[in-house]
Amino acid sequence: MTKQLLSGNEAIAQGAWEAGVAVGTGYPGTPSTETLENLVKKDGVYCEWSPNEKVALEVAIGAAMGGVRTLATMKHVGVNVAADALMSVANTGVNAGLVLLAADDPSCYSSQNEQDSRNYAAFARIPCLDPSDSQEAYDFARRAFEISERFDTPVMLHETMRIAHTKAMADVAGQRADVAPRAYETNIGKYVMMPANAVRRTEATNQREDALVDFAEKSDLNRVEMRDTHVGVIVAGALYNHVREALPEASTLKLGLTWPLPPAKIADFAAAVDKLYVVEEACTYFETRVRAMGVDVAEPPAGRLPRSGEVMPAHIRAAFGLAEPAHLDAATDLPPRPPAFCAGCPHRLVYCELRRMKAIVTGDIGCYTLGAVAPLSSVDSVIDMGASLSMAHGMELAGAPERSGRPVVGVIGDSTFAHSGITSLLGTVYNGGTGTLCILDNRTTAMTGTQGNPVNGVRLAEQMAGVSPLDAPAGKQLDLVRLCEALGVDEVEQVDAQNLKEVRRALKEATSHADRLSVIIFKSPCRLIDRTRRPTPTISDCRACGTCIKIGCPALGKDADGRAVIDTNQCIGCDQCAQSCPFDCIKREA
Repeated sequence: MTKQLLSGNEAIAQGAWEAGVAVGTGYPGTPSTETLENLVKKDGVYCEWSPNEKVALEVAIGAAMGGVRTLATMKHVGVNVAADALMSVANTGVNAGLVLLAADDPSCYSSQNEQDSRNYAAFARIPCLDPSDSQEAYDFARRAFEISERFDTPVMLHETMRIAHTKAMADVAGQRADVAPRAYETNIGKYVMMPANAVRRTEATNQREDALVDFAEKSDLNRVEMRDTHVGVIVAGALYNHVREALPEASTLKLGLTWPLPPAKIADFAAAVDKLYVVEEACTYFETRVRAMGVDVAEPPAGRLPRSGEVMPAHIRAAFGLAEPAHLDAATDLPPRPPAFCAGCPHRLVYCELRRMKAIVTGDIGCYTLGAVAPLSSVDSVIDMGASLSMAHGMELAGAPERSGRPVVGVIGDSTFAHSGITSLLGTVYNGGTGTLCILDNRTTAMTGTQGNPVNGVRLAEQMAGVSPLDAPAGKQLDLVRLCEALGVDEVEQVDAQNLKEVRRALKEATSHADRLSVIIFKSPCRLIDRTRRPTPTISDCRACGTCIKIGCPALGKDADGRAVIDTNQCIGCDQCAQSCPFDCIKREA
């Protein structure tokens, strides 16, 4: 064994590799992304980004059924997308080990909601492992495949952002298990989920649940730690460390296997302490189930823990009436740092025009969500991936453009369009929908780290080898224009997203009619993959009108007299400001 400093995601990748995983699938999404990006670097394993999480899990199910150990990775909202496949494979069982990494994001650091994915494990009745640090992330990843094969079930490996991105020392073996592929045998009764077979498989799932409860009672994954018996705490995951820091004398029942729960072990622990508490975040997953067992759960003496967001040691101390340790006060004189598009972002001009048009904009998931914040303030809704196109159709059906006098425009990114926008667009075309839809093609999956996707054609191994989407062969890239035409869209146009006149013209024309459907593909590479810099424009005779400032470029500011100034350290010479200036005060370099 050797010690390595690993994040939870790195540790999971290492543990899965050592367990002999042969296939890794997923869709990039914080906080899960780095797991697959680390796994693909290792010998003897094939990894790929799928168009979406449902496809990723289905590929993983096929690989496991075909006989090799497989890992599927996704963030919590991705589990929603994959839920259909998950519920069925929970019934069929697996052949070789199948592990689903579900990465939750309490406090919504990079997500549109909070949810506890362990509820899916309980819903599907599959084992759920909950590591509390990088060492356990490594250990549990290895054990998850053994449990999967022992009980013929997919296994959820659950983590939160605090585990995924915190680095800690871990003892790792560094040697890959020699796991031979399992033979595949046709078994229609097991794998073909027509109703009659599904009923029989449900009975098999019932028997598996009984065996798993017995396993949970005996497993060392669930650990009782007796200290002061006045206070007992049931806890799992990263919060175990927070409880140990905030309540060092409290006894703990640390649950590493969080579905199924061990009823007898919980009852015995409750009987051994004066008061039993549950510490958890984002929902009442444990409290509800423990109370349902007939076990009394006490409220913290000084108030409940937060109902949403991460639960930190300070929250626990406050709930138990303990003083906060002395610490330095947070700085109060720091400038605000609101999120903003990068200098030269190709999405900026599109949103500037949509704001100028006073359009009702149904948005989508991705960095272009920042079009909702000041000064652009031009996105009216963000629900989930692919929703923008469907919701724009719904807005049209509701007559919103006619009643408001404002055009409705759906906006989606290239990766998100491939993820779930294609079927949304197909639905609009199929049902005779009209209006304007925009695909913002910046050649990458920008928000999660510039990953490849079907539109830019860069696969995961190529991405990790440094292949740029700008260099990917054209034949590997999804042709958005031809796809939209094939779907039956009335009008399809591709426009340079950095050309203000063309952006304005295209949007004006597309929104000027109400009898047909228009798709505009605004294409220009993300600044994170195209680092080309041109000379900074010059400003002369500025009239301090503020028009250029309203485009929201971080390289633009004002002097004491309100005149525009350009930060040459941030400016990349995109000329968006020069195109926006109504008085031609900003001169582009020849």
